[in-house]
Amino acid sequence: MTLDSFEDILLQFVGSNILLIVLAVFLVIALLMAVRIVPQSEKFVVERFGKLHSVLSPGFNVIVPILDRVAHRISILERQLPTMTQDAITSDNVLVQVDTSVFYRIIEPEKTVYRIRDVDGAIATTVAGIVRSEIGRMELDQVQSNRSSLIEATKQQLANQVDDWGIEVTRAEILDVNLDEATRAAMLQQLNAERARRAQVTEAEGLKRSVELKADGELYAAEQAAKARKVQAEAEAYATSVVADAINAHGLEAAQYQVALKQVESLNKLGEGNGSQTIVVPANALEAFGNAFKMLGGRSS
Repeated sequence: MTLDSFEDILLQFVGSNILLIVLAVFLVIALLMAVRIVPQSEKFVVERFGKLHSVLSPGFNVIVPILDRVAHRISILERQLPTMTQDAITSDNVLVQVDTSVFYRIIEPEKTVYRIRDVDGAIATTVAGIVRSEIGRMELDQVQSNRSSLIEATKQQLANQVDDWGIEVTRAEILDVNLDEATRAAMLQQLNAERARRAQVTEAEGLKRSVELKADGELYAAEQAAKARKVQAEAEAYATSVVADAINAHGLEAAQYQVALKQVESLNKLGEGNGSQTIVVPANALEAFGNAFKMLGGRSS
């Protein structure tokens, strides 16, 4: 078989099966156009004849070739708007500059692409209005001290207003609240005055407490001294009552016996001292001691 005869046979085969080849190529192209693999971080918006038809979720999807087309590829990753600065006036007429930042993500792309053109610009404008409205209801001190409540109110109102755009607000932050130099100097002066006042109050309270503690100590000492005198008086009264009971029971002899006993004890103490072996006493004292020894002898017998 020559080369010319082979080419003739090939041309005859192609000519008789050209329709099948074209159909096969068309099917392959249609299959490639029908299959859509959507990444995990995206969603595809599909239109049919220019109208919204469906939203393709991440993974393997099939559409109708020619009739359907992927019109929008929307990222569903969380986004952060650039830091925004807007002026606001508090309820006590103080001008402040507020730095805000918003984090959001698209959860319904069919709403986002057909209801809003500039998502970032719309969110920035909405945040500015909300922040101005919220700060206008608060005094400057409240703005500084209740920043968490301001952030929560801003996030809540923003979430309600952007719901029709298919957007979820994940975070809304108030990064900083800045004041002009005049207001800042006035606040610093007020802060220093408040600190001085608190120092004076603390010093006065300390002095007052010191006086109170001193008075309490003196009162306690007086009460303890009174209690001691009361106990001593009760002891003396008890001793007197015992002596009186003894005199009533044993007569004058018992009293004389006690006096003689005390005299002897005193003499013994004088004799026990160093250098006191010789004791000089008056004659009437010796007579008294003799009577005491007689009485003691009589009691012992």
